[in-house]
Amino acid sequence: MPKKTKSGVTLTCRKCGRRKKAKEKKFNISSVSNEKKKEIIIVSKKSKIDILPKTKIRCPKCKNNEAMWWMQQMRSADEAATRFYKCTKCGNTWREYE
Repeated sequence: MPKKTKSGVTLTCRKCGRRKKAKEKKFNISSVSNEKKKEIIIVSKKSKIDILPKTKIRCPKCKNNEAMWWMQQMRSADEAATRFYKCTKCGNTWREYE
């Protein structure tokens, strides 16, 4: 985290507290909220978003060999996450439990 001091800007690690003088002269310093914010990505069959990573896996519907994938925690943190796949050809979405 950058912090303004009399001698310039100091960078402080949030975890260990280590400090280092910044080489840059300008920083945008803003307040940080302690609220936990969730970012939700909605992927539908009609979605044309191509920002997800791709892997080689066979689609059970059209037998295409490429799909986009993402992981989502469906239950409590002590259980494994669920991996979702979306076919790059037909848009079929399916899940894989680990």
